[in-house]
Amino acid sequence: MTDVDVDQWHGELDRLHARIGPRFRRSEPRRRVRQYLCGLVSGLGRKNGWTLAEQAGDVSPDGMQRLLRWADWDVDAVRDDVRDYVVEHLGDPAGVLIVDDTGFLKKGTRSAGVQRQYSGTAGRTENCQVGTFLAYRSAKGHALIDRQLYLPASWTDDRDRCRDAGIPDEVQFATKVQMARQMLARALDAGVPVGWVTMDEAYGQSKSLRVWLEHRDVGYVVATRRNDDMITTTMGQARADDLIAALPARAWCRLSAGAGAHGPREYWWARVPVRICWQPGRGHWLLARRSMTTGEIAYYVCYGPRRTRLVDLARIAGARWAIEECFQQAKNEAGLDEYQVRDWRAWYAHITLSMAAHAWLSVARSLTAKGDPAQATT
Repeated sequence: MTDVDVDQWHGELDRLHARIGPRFRRSEPRRRVRQYLCGLVSGLGRKNGWTLAEQAGDVSPDGMQRLLRWADWDVDAVRDDVRDYVVEHLGDPAGVLIVDDTGFLKKGTRSAGVQRQYSGTAGRTENCQVGTFLAYRSAKGHALIDRQLYLPASWTDDRDRCRDAGIPDEVQFATKVQMARQMLARALDAGVPVGWVTMDEAYGQSKSLRVWLEHRDVGYVVATRRNDDMITTTMGQARADDLIAALPARAWCRLSAGAGAHGPREYWWARVPVRICWQPGRGHWLLARRSMTTGEIAYYVCYGPRRTRLVDLARIAGARWAIEECFQQAKNEAGLDEYQVRDWRAWYAHITLSMAAHAWLSVARSLTAKGDPAQATT
């Protein structure tokens, strides 16, 4: 269960349901989707087709399965509605877009995209599906706003297997970095208010993605490898760890990367300018974060307004943890990983509705923190 009084905020759910309702052409799936959303945030111990159906008063899971697999509704349009709902309530010009992926442990070989692959959720290689996600964070809250299912080459090279899982023939192999760029492009093209982008090393080490963000003039603070090659301000080339090792002790400042479960997340931080030919008003830096206990150093490549302070870069780097909180909240409170479907369309349908449920909870948290009363159903 969540710290939000779900019953108190049913009026807000009605407003979200009214927003996405036109995407459902028939009244039956339009009614059922509200039941599905309510079930996802209920106190059920497990949230699968059977338990959600029982919660809705159905005698079988057929209706819920039909909603995910065959009902006539525009899944991607609902995704966009969820994004717009989040922006309406949590949007801020200084907002941060965050990219990361999460694993969904599965049995068997028939679920779309499943194979033995690394799962950050499990911390090891497991039989799983992997979804790449985009989250939005501001001072008002955070929520997931986009998603794509990763299809390994073992799947896209076998079109018969893809067809059996309902994967359209036009869906070809895409790396996780390519999927991240597609989701970022959708958000930027939709006018999502954003000041920065952040992501972990798996995405941040991609020079092509960093250059693409610069062409869109979007600031970023992205993790990278310690041996990433940097162009120095003197037109030389050096490894990231060598540049940081050459800094004097006075270059390090003790700063908080944001509030954590046990208080401020404090580290030692330092930065060094990199690159030549900065664009007017823009700057490039290599940022380092050193643990106060182990001395371990993490490295970030940064681009943004020339007057950006070290404390600002540290704050954006720390904002990446918001997507981890999104995954935890969406799985624990909105059933993100509790689906029993195998095919492509059903995965997107469930994940999108779980994102909608989580967005509802995030907005309710934000309104509660502001002291706004829960409005009655209209």
